[in-house]
Amino acid sequence: MNLFADIRGLVITCLDAMVAEGALPAGLEMGAVSVEPPRDAAHGDMATNAAMVLAKPAGMNPRQIADGLAAKLLADPRIALAEVAGPGFLNLRLDAALWQGVVKAALTDPTYGRSTLGQKQKMLVEYVSANPTGPLHVGHTRGAVFGDALASLLDYAGYDVTREYYINDGGAQVDVLARSVYLRYQEAHDLSVDWPEGSYPGDYLIEVGEELKAAIGDKYLESPEDDWLEEIRLFATERMMDMIRADLAQLGVVMDSFYSEKSLYGTGLIEKAIAELDAKGLIYRGTLEPPKGKLPDDWEPREQTLFKSTDHGDDVDRPVQKSDGAWTYFAPDIAYHYDKVQRGFDQLIDVFGADHGGYVKRMKAAVSALSDGRVPLDIKLTQLVKLYKNGEPFKMSKRAGTFVTLRDVVDAVGKDVTRFHMLTRKNDAPLDFDFDKVTEQSKDNPVFYVQYAHARVKSVMRKAVEAGVDVSDAALAGADLSKLSHEAEIGVAKKLAEWPRLVEIAANGHEPHKIAFYLYDLASDLHGLWNRGNDDVSLRFLQDGDNDTTQSKIALIRAVSVVIASGLGILGVTPAEEMR
Repeated sequence: MNLFADIRGLVITCLDAMVAEGALPAGLEMGAVSVEPPRDAAHGDMATNAAMVLAKPAGMNPRQIADGLAAKLLADPRIALAEVAGPGFLNLRLDAALWQGVVKAALTDPTYGRSTLGQKQKMLVEYVSANPTGPLHVGHTRGAVFGDALASLLDYAGYDVTREYYINDGGAQVDVLARSVYLRYQEAHDLSVDWPEGSYPGDYLIEVGEELKAAIGDKYLESPEDDWLEEIRLFATERMMDMIRADLAQLGVVMDSFYSEKSLYGTGLIEKAIAELDAKGLIYRGTLEPPKGKLPDDWEPREQTLFKSTDHGDDVDRPVQKSDGAWTYFAPDIAYHYDKVQRGFDQLIDVFGADHGGYVKRMKAAVSALSDGRVPLDIKLTQLVKLYKNGEPFKMSKRAGTFVTLRDVVDAVGKDVTRFHMLTRKNDAPLDFDFDKVTEQSKDNPVFYVQYAHARVKSVMRKAVEAGVDVSDAALAGADLSKLSHEAEIGVAKKLAEWPRLVEIAANGHEPHKIAFYLYDLASDLHGLWNRGNDDVSLRFLQDGDNDTTQSKIALIRAVSVVIASGLGILGVTPAEEMR
């Protein structure tokens, strides 16, 4: 059940009737007609812009259209009132039975809120994709939570979603990792080592060095680098990916696939992708203009192989091959996305850190060129996370050496708090993560406030059972829901009715934070109704000696808990059964 979609369908039916009667001209495009909550709740339950968006193509005064539409809508028993406002907006009030029906739908329909919006389109969401050189840090945590929640949201909205991690194991940083592990391997043999600048001296590699010793003994203890680099690089990368998978599991993130950058080299995949662009007339030899701003001392113009990305919306053309014939960093990225297109995905999403903002236009240009514009790529950037503890910036981690790890955060506050709080801001806005505030029990802490609402409902239901009230979903759905007539109760039902619409809006915009915002608002309505019961006995959920009324009121709050649980499920958060 999607009440907003149902009423929009009614509006379209009435408009079609007006066309059939000659009150509107034929051939009008109805796609821009919407039904949504009014900006001011005092104006009604829903509002439609139909008259406003159809006036110009119809060549009519919007109020004339609105008057005719209002008359048609009022003939339907679901519409209690239809009022024309301003230049032609139409405000609607619905029969109370519809809001009561929303409560029943939430209790009886296990798919309430789910959508067929995606039509099972194949969607690839790539996220995290951190260099396999160490444990995940707090910045990766935000990208992991955002990407995972977005993937769950899209799945909930009817897309066929694949979660993918791109392993950056083809660059020089993996050689640095191998050399760092070799030093730990030497230490495991009680040798003294010197750590060169740029290496990875974190404690997390001590265990890897010990494991390497156990695996190969002293095989490479006195060997030159050429003998051991490739083998230890593979060993170290596999151990780092084991660590990263374990880190992600701590956060409740499980990938469907891991794609190795190294698999692109020596297999012809890069060459094939560049040849595809060349066949489209988008590869040429040329010299780029000097970078804007201060000119580097060592800059000199060099002829390179360039991708004509400006043909697909980029600011400048991009080099794919250096003057010495080596591939640029961009070339394997093109090949990887070419492979995504070849795998048959209908849409692509990349989740990058804020420091990758410069890659957005070039990657979109590459995918546009490779797919002939058929496959849209959306790149979501996650901004920085600032950590605080005891009111002070929190920076150090002994295990990692220079940064706070994902595990540091999860160990301190738990998976659920971490995930929810990471979604309390839009992905491209900076986020403050205060270890003290995210665990405090107050309305100012969204994590607590939403969990408390769910736990509060569970507590009421336990008390109702003790009083001999049947609170099974079947019994609650069969209760006399017409007893839910107070404006405060109807207000909660109205918020429940927004859930299916909100899911589609969030999925369309690739904005999982909107789920967190909605849950906070729904929890606020629940807590507000509870508080009103302190003054008005008739609003209390448990009505002494009146099991029928108790069931109707518990039906409402049970529906709230159902939707909260669904929303938290999208965010990857376990609903609280009770608060400690």
